[in-house]
Amino acid sequence: MRVAWLKDLRMANLDQVGGKNASLGEMIGGLAAAGIRVPGGFATTADAFREFLSAGALDKKIEGRLAALDTGDVRALAACGAEVRSWIEAQPFPVDLERDLRSHFQYLEKQTSSDISFAVRSSATAEDLPDASFAGQQETFLNIRGIEHVLQAIRHVYASLYNDRAISYRAHQGFAHAGVALSAAVQQMVRSDLGASGVLFTLDTESGFRDVVFITSAYGLGEMVVQGAVNPDEFYVHKPMLERGRPAIVRRALGSKLQKMVFGPSAQAGRSTKVIDVEEVERNRFSLTDPEVLELARYAVTIEKHYGRPMDIEWAKDGADGRIYVLQARPETVKSRSHDVEERYALKGSSRVLVSGRAIGHKIGSGTVRLVPDASQMHKVKEGDVLVTDMTDPNWEPVMKLAAAIVTDRGGRTCHAAIIARELGIPAVVGCSEATRRLKDEQAVTVSCAEGDTGNVYEGLLRFEVSTRERGEMPRIGVKIAMNVGNPELAFDFAQLPNAGVGLARLEFIINNEIGVHPRACLEYPNLPEPIKTELQKRARGYPDPTTFFREKMVEGVATICAAFWPKPVIVRLSDFKSNEYKKLLGGERYEPDEENPMLGLRGASRYLAESFRECFELECAAMRKVRDELGLTNLELMVPFVRTVSEAENVLALLRENHLERGVNGLRIVMMCELPSNALLAEEFLEHFDGFSIGSNDMTQLALGLDRDSGLVAGSFDERDPAVKMLLAMAIRACRKHGKYVGICGQGPSDHPDLARWLVEQGIESLSLNPDTVVSTWMALAEAPAPQKHSAAA
Repeated sequence: MRVAWLKDLRMANLDQVGGKNASLGEMIGGLAAAGIRVPGGFATTADAFREFLSAGALDKKIEGRLAALDTGDVRALAACGAEVRSWIEAQPFPVDLERDLRSHFQYLEKQTSSDISFAVRSSATAEDLPDASFAGQQETFLNIRGIEHVLQAIRHVYASLYNDRAISYRAHQGFAHAGVALSAAVQQMVRSDLGASGVLFTLDTESGFRDVVFITSAYGLGEMVVQGAVNPDEFYVHKPMLERGRPAIVRRALGSKLQKMVFGPSAQAGRSTKVIDVEEVERNRFSLTDPEVLELARYAVTIEKHYGRPMDIEWAKDGADGRIYVLQARPETVKSRSHDVEERYALKGSSRVLVSGRAIGHKIGSGTVRLVPDASQMHKVKEGDVLVTDMTDPNWEPVMKLAAAIVTDRGGRTCHAAIIARELGIPAVVGCSEATRRLKDEQAVTVSCAEGDTGNVYEGLLRFEVSTRERGEMPRIGVKIAMNVGNPELAFDFAQLPNAGVGLARLEFIINNEIGVHPRACLEYPNLPEPIKTELQKRARGYPDPTTFFREKMVEGVATICAAFWPKPVIVRLSDFKSNEYKKLLGGERYEPDEENPMLGLRGASRYLAESFRECFELECAAMRKVRDELGLTNLELMVPFVRTVSEAENVLALLRENHLERGVNGLRIVMMCELPSNALLAEEFLEHFDGFSIGSNDMTQLALGLDRDSGLVAGSFDERDPAVKMLLAMAIRACRKHGKYVGICGQGPSDHPDLARWLVEQGIESLSLNPDTVVSTWMALAEAPAPQKHSAAA
């Protein structure tokens, strides 16, 4: 069999048509009933490819040329690859194969229309196997019209099996060149040049977290996203809530989407597409609507269930008919592999950030900058260099494996460069915009991908630490270990540590890092001074108005953390900015007072109740309500900070009720942060209004001992283990235990002092919420400690 219809193929035909084309047939035949649309067409087989190469003994000629090649010599590799490709492109098709191709194409044209165009795609017979990612190593040609141009494109596809990157990759992975054949698919084009396209994964590509679908999207044909030539929009969809019928988009990021690929003036391979600029109005909005994101996510989950493993899927939205189509689906080959040992990287020094972009992986690398303008100069890269260029594609793979880190101006987290960087285990920061301008050749830098979604390139060679942990069950201990999580970008990664949920999620971290604007400025837009108004418009791009932007960014940050730890409880502390901290936000100086001691000023409950801030607080309430009631993430619990008096507690709970956040309704639990001596002294009175306490040992210590915790002059006296502090903590714990209410601690103390953690367990604390980097060590220390003996607070 030389040529087969895609609809007749299944995964059992993988050896004949490769993983990509077998998967197309599998989806057309097995998933059409589930509503998944896959464009039809036909594919050549491995037998056809070998018949083509054997004509005139071309296969022997290629084998001889490759036998003496040293793939480590970049220039020799380039010369060899170019010569082999020229032989293939000049080779005529055997008569029988050409007859079959013409016959299938003629039938396909009759089934569609004579002016339709086609994509000619590659599928290697060793491609997309579970332990190898050949993605993007062979060529794809789009908008090809007419049989003569299709035949030419198939020859180019065949020749692409001998691209420099493909030759190098096979040698690196131990694949015999002659053992890999190529299948070419001729597939009806989707008019995504008029719509949008992208790549999605059925897990988080950086952490391997399985409960989300990660979608990237940009305008035009998908090659721009795949190649990393644009910074696309990004969306995360939570699978468990999606299956419950919820609008489960938990996170969005607006990409720059500066250019798009559209149909070109010619039907000939190499001239059939062109790249144009995207209008500013389109750049400033998301390329997919929420319903389209959810439709794509449902397709992704269906495909993942069908194949029984995480998948990497290319998709396109047809701008003519408005429908979404699946173009390819292959196994995800990096993060879905299981590892018995987990590595964690932590930066131990600091310096000036030179550039930032999207972090690929969680590692840190350092070395000397090697600025490479284009592929013709990539031979300059030596082992241990930091490769810096405009954009890398898989052509660069022969030198990428030499680099300590990779930094690019363009690209998103699903581009080919990112995929290869992950497979090679190299940290990469992509989409930096100005890396090639700001970084200088021979400059010493440290590239950190260990700080969340944002990757930073620091000046100089900074010290960093690598720790390892064997995965496995943790020993049983008599207390729940939760985590303090501020940064939503790290939530999927942290959720894979042993944990009993989140004991403290800081809303102010989300406001500061994800929003950066004073809520009152959003509410008063557009009646703002021009500089603030202009900057606010820039930050709120992609959202209908600044108020919606502020609310939705809080929703996304909190929903990301709740989704990561679902169904375990996530206690979100309502905003606890002081006036000096609010003042640093955009527009903050217009609204915040000058306080002599902001630590003891307008903060926490008293701020929520202040007439000047109430409308701002109601934005927080609306966000929390949406996370719970619309997105369905009912594991969200609320914590009210800095409650000075019992009457203040009553008034805050009344305000929450007015905003449809009421204890017990839809399972909502509201706890109070027990952080003032008055909270411990009147614990039973406060507990009449709350579902429990989360002890804040930082403020409790400073207020019990009369210490300013921000003052270096008295820092030496700050100790959560002081007898006075311990007495107050014990009073709070006793009161909660007496009334059967929750009691945990989320302050810094147990993370810093294992002996304090043991003492808290002895007092009957229900939960210790720790910094993520101390979870395992504290857990093990508690497991090794003698069984707790209850004793008095003064002990």
